[in-house]
Amino acid sequence: MKAAVFYEAGKPLKIEDVPTPEVGPEDVLIKVAACGVCRTDLHYLHGTPTFKKPPLILGHEASGTITEMGSAVENWAKGDRVLIPAVLTCGYCDNCRLGRENVCQRQEMVGNNIDGAYAEYIRVPVKDVLRIPDSLPLEETSIVADAISTPYHAVKNRGEVRPGDLVAVFGCGGVGINVVQIAAAAGGIVYAIDIDDTKLKLAKKLGATFTINSKDENPVKQIRAMTNKRGVDISFEAIGIPDVMSQALAVVKWGGRMVVVGYAESDWTVSASRIMYREVEIRGSLGCRPVDYPPLLRMVEQGIIQIEPIIDSKRPLEEINEAFKLLEEGKVLGRIIVIP
Repeated sequence: MKAAVFYEAGKPLKIEDVPTPEVGPEDVLIKVAACGVCRTDLHYLHGTPTFKKPPLILGHEASGTITEMGSAVENWAKGDRVLIPAVLTCGYCDNCRLGRENVCQRQEMVGNNIDGAYAEYIRVPVKDVLRIPDSLPLEETSIVADAISTPYHAVKNRGEVRPGDLVAVFGCGGVGINVVQIAAAAGGIVYAIDIDDTKLKLAKKLGATFTINSKDENPVKQIRAMTNKRGVDISFEAIGIPDVMSQALAVVKWGGRMVVVGYAESDWTVSASRIMYREVEIRGSLGCRPVDYPPLLRMVEQGIIQIEPIIDSKRPLEEINEAFKLLEEGKVLGRIIVIP
């Protein structure tokens, strides 16, 4: 099969012919329809270590159709349309037993612990795949695996956004733009912050009440002024920049909550006394629990959460390195998806 293979940091992926994976008794082989191009993969290209040492096939945001099944697989058929979650869980560690499978202690991330979906085929355990409703487009729905599901978990379970909450979202990239639309769908009054007016325009289209270009104005001062010095109930940092994390914390009201969704390669310094005295919560947010995918897919099916406006472009797998370049330059509106 054809795949884009990662060999070492600082080098482009190589399009190569590699062996098609063989399925075990409880596995399915999936013909990849599409895979979203995520900033997480850029971190690997910049030197963040992967759990599986290269060579490694990256890509963790995929949809496709079942082409082969292991001997123990039941209730599935060849041709079934499926979504592959970005994180595969064990189902029996303490966190899984507590319903927090997204922080499974034995988790395997597709395109990190195991070979991913920048390829024509991928093998995954059948217990992890999710059925895609016939009404949803197969290729576009690939982004639900991470770009939609990660914000869904962040808003619903970590931010606990309720109707009427004031919500600030810092960063309107591939993940942040969906924090905006999901927080708005939950009834939040959303302040979207970014340095790109095009992204802010999309944020407005997807439900943001207010937009702030932080290149032109100080978002902390603006939000303080717009909320009569109160601040917001919940803020989300969705870009992974320590200075922006400080801004996201600064806009939270006394007794409010900040959710860290973005991955930062460097440390963030925070005032412990500020957190204590103002009784502010800081929560991390990783991935999405398996139990949350069915209601999320129903919301997408009903158009409550939109995926079409989030698709920047579709590109053949051979253009994966060009897609990374555009992403790194900040020229991607939403998500690029590649088609093997």
